[in-house]
Amino acid sequence: MGALSPRSLRSKLTARSFIAAGILVLAALPVAAQQRYPVYSQKLAPFVPSPQRVVDRMLEMAAPKAGETVFDLGCGDGRVLVTAAQKYKAKAVGVEVDERLVQRATERISQSNLQGQVKVLQMDLLQADLSSADVVVIYLLTGSNEILRPRLEKMLRPGTRVVSYAYKIPGWKPLKVDRTDEAHGHEIYLYEMPPTKQ
Repeated sequence: MGALSPRSLRSKLTARSFIAAGILVLAALPVAAQQRYPVYSQKLAPFVPSPQRVVDRMLEMAAPKAGETVFDLGCGDGRVLVTAAQKYKAKAVGVEVDERLVQRATERISQSNLQGQVKVLQMDLLQADLSSADVVVIYLLTGSNEILRPRLEKMLRPGTRVVSYAYKIPGWKPLKVDRTDEAHGHEIYLYEMPPTKQ
């Protein structure tokens, strides 16, 4: 292989520099965007529906009482909301940014005749008022939980339960940890406000 001319070597190094810089920008974008561009926070996790047995177990662990308010942050198609209302006679509030998922959740609520007991707010969950929550259900990513944590600490009342499927809330020690029963199951973490810090 022949030696590169100074001009070719310069071009190759420049191309590599641009590629490396591009990778660094892409890697840093989520954190920077959270700080500078609030709209980025609207998508904290992709929609992956929780199996109904997981929904049932999360709510069993949180144990909402009749008349209490359950918030599902990133409520997807509304299955947690409907289960909380039907099985526990709780009020339920879903927060979802995706318009199509809001429509699906609303249809599920309507088909279950729960319009007076359950509602869905189309908005960024980091902007939602959580002060009335007795139970908060989340299925986000660890990094998303970390972003959400200061808001939970600020807004939730003592005694409010937070249940997280598959991903811990960094810095909090769970009150209880359970595991789903499928072959490659995931943990379910239960916390109570104010949380024990790790």
